[in-house]
Amino acid sequence: MLDLKWLREEPDALDRVLARRGLPPVAALLRERDAAIRALQTELQERQARRNALSKEIGRVRAQGGDADALIEEVAALKSRIQADEELLRERAAELDAELAGIPNILADDVPDGADESANVELRRWGEPPLFDFAPKEHDEIGAALGMDFARAAKLSGARFVTLFGPLARLERALAAFMLDVQTKEHGYTEVAVPYLVRDNVLFGTGQLPKFADDQFRTTTGHWLIPTAEVALTNLVAEEILDGEELPLRYTAYTPCFRSEAGAAGKDTKGMIRQHQFTKVELVSITRPEQSEAEHERMTACAEAVLQRLELPYRVVVLCSGDTGFQSRKTYDIEVWLPGQGRYREISSCSNCGDFQARRMRARFRPKGERRTEFVHTLNGSGLAVGRTLIAVLENYQQADGSVRVPEALRPYLDGRERLSVDD
Repeated sequence: MLDLKWLREEPDALDRVLARRGLPPVAALLRERDAAIRALQTELQERQARRNALSKEIGRVRAQGGDADALIEEVAALKSRIQADEELLRERAAELDAELAGIPNILADDVPDGADESANVELRRWGEPPLFDFAPKEHDEIGAALGMDFARAAKLSGARFVTLFGPLARLERALAAFMLDVQTKEHGYTEVAVPYLVRDNVLFGTGQLPKFADDQFRTTTGHWLIPTAEVALTNLVAEEILDGEELPLRYTAYTPCFRSEAGAAGKDTKGMIRQHQFTKVELVSITRPEQSEAEHERMTACAEAVLQRLELPYRVVVLCSGDTGFQSRKTYDIEVWLPGQGRYREISSCSNCGDFQARRMRARFRPKGERRTEFVHTLNGSGLAVGRTLIAVLENYQQADGSVRVPEALRPYLDGRERLSVDD
């Protein structure tokens, strides 16, 4: 949500930012609506003041035995007009709020300009893609012999679902446990078990509603299935005033995630890359404004640490202006190498949202020794997407005989097992 004060003071800045995202200007419309609301507020206040003055005058006239009927009629007319003005003011304010709610976050100055993902900038790489003395397979072909079943999942739920049996189901569980241990024991995140069903205001707070309603699943009770644990973890501080000395807060959760993939027709229809239901270990930080840039770098490093421990090659890119998400000021994508596809694919996005979500959630903190409050900054990232990490393990650790070597870091979570094979 935008700061109206900023919009009033820098009327051209918003359109410049929107132009970087490839969006049309809206500042003139917003200023016009804001001015109309403030004019209406002034008129309302004047009528309320007139009504109050007349009420006092009625009392004075009556006390002197005079005729106050004309004054009473004017007060009644003012009361009716004030009620109409108050309703109109609520309508106009709701319209402006709806306009503001559909405007994306203000990009950080150092986000590179560009129209789409082709303009994203690679920052660094880690690890070398493995060399094979055979043609590497994609994960769905490897997984078919190990317990990855799309046909049975389709029988249960339709397309874009998967059923994992035996060793693959256990591998997914092991990956999640490993990720949680890394983030809680080594990086100081607090593990949280969150609801998977949330209310409208929760998705509004993090920016999924109203703009991205079609990307979500909604129940008949009016609840929404979470698209990511970010929405629940971030909203833990909604409507609160935090102690600035306690920040940053760092939370992590392992949850299923549910997405309709409404805009993904024809994309990644094969395999597990893009599913309606998947699991993820999410990272969320709540910080003071001066902490958020450093926290963004730290969070990205925490996600990278998982890939390094699993010895999976990856690269980090900063998203350009046209590819940066609605809620984000700046986003780093971590892309893992998939030998079967012969390219890097996203496995984590780490975003600094600044105070954008905090304004929507009304989440603030009080600096030490001060009465005033400020909006917190919020950050989120995948630490990591569990299903895509499973894909990366299968493809990077595949063997010629169809088996898959288990990364050393995962072996304690699999009773020391060194290999997954068709005989398991």
